[in-house]
Amino acid sequence: MIPRPYWLKRIREAWQKRPIVWLAGVRRVGKTTLAKMLSDTIYLNCDLPSDARRLEDSELFFRAQPRTAVIVLDEVHKLADPSRVLKIAADGFSGLRILATGSSTLAATRKFRDALTGRKQVLQLTPVLWTECEDDFGVADLDRRLHHGGLPEFLLSPGKDETLFSEWLESFYARDIQELFAVRERTGFLNLFRLMLRTSGGLADYTTLAKECDISRQTVKAYLEAMSVACALSIIPPYHGGGPRELLKRPKVYGFDTGFVTYARGWQDIRDDDRGLLWEHLILDTLRAATSGEGLFYWRDKSGREVDFVLRRGRDVDAFECKINPDRFDPASLAVFRAAYPRGRNTLVCPGIRKAYERRFGAITVRVAGARDLLT
Repeated sequence: MIPRPYWLKRIREAWQKRPIVWLAGVRRVGKTTLAKMLSDTIYLNCDLPSDARRLEDSELFFRAQPRTAVIVLDEVHKLADPSRVLKIAADGFSGLRILATGSSTLAATRKFRDALTGRKQVLQLTPVLWTECEDDFGVADLDRRLHHGGLPEFLLSPGKDETLFSEWLESFYARDIQELFAVRERTGFLNLFRLMLRTSGGLADYTTLAKECDISRQTVKAYLEAMSVACALSIIPPYHGGGPRELLKRPKVYGFDTGFVTYARGWQDIRDDDRGLLWEHLILDTLRAATSGEGLFYWRDKSGREVDFVLRRGRDVDAFECKINPDRFDPASLAVFRAAYPRGRNTLVCPGIRKAYERRFGAITVRVAGARDLLT
């Protein structure tokens, strides 16, 4: 197993705040492998009938464990009443530490009758971060990470095997969407998902999407919500603080993985013009890993001026721009944004930056940094 120290550290930090860590992420992103990297755990695969039966009387099961045990409940959403099991563990056995994994956010599925407020800390395991590629996976080729994507098996395969991608899509629908959300219209759902992957990083217009996929506008909204909850899409809302020319409603939608974006677009290699958009996806993953997605937006006005990502921190609003080449950065949009929101830090995130430095663009100071700097 390839160690993932960043995520192991995040799990341990989360346990200091709450007894339950909910580790979400799409299938084959590495949740089970990561869980098995934790030492001295009691591991149950809730997809196995034998392990599920052990939890039928969950109070009896937890009482039989050491008081400070670390228990992994893998694929916990397979249980008949998973929230009840987790609630009993948190409320009745204060010394236990639980890692529960699933292919969706906890509040997503029909099975969860309790959101476990105050008992859980949520972590969403992203595809392999660019910093992990360099540090842990031995992949120093940015184009390889962009083209193959960040699911560990896909990233490490000698070539890009398109059958892996098509099989994943079918499994995602059958085992996550159909099972967890009772979506029965396979063709319409997968057509919409493939369209979102092809247009990843763009603005979502529900009416246009409905026409292209021949489904209703309300169905589009419901399907996109299911994809987001199942960690397959990131829906980033626009930031607005009252400016009359700011976009207010249309979100930007990103596919969960660059490999699936390139697969959906039919790209056989990475061209110079492709890297910028795909790098933006990697930085979104990094920001989501660092912040859990809280307070994360993009900014755009009606003239088309845009800041890739903004992060709200109290009264401050940090701005993040993503560029392959820092010398090609145009600060015009950032200047308009800062005229409206002067408080906050400006960061230009580029590959290959080993040590961050600052540059001035008129009255604006911008920190030029690598992805690693976003995690510290």
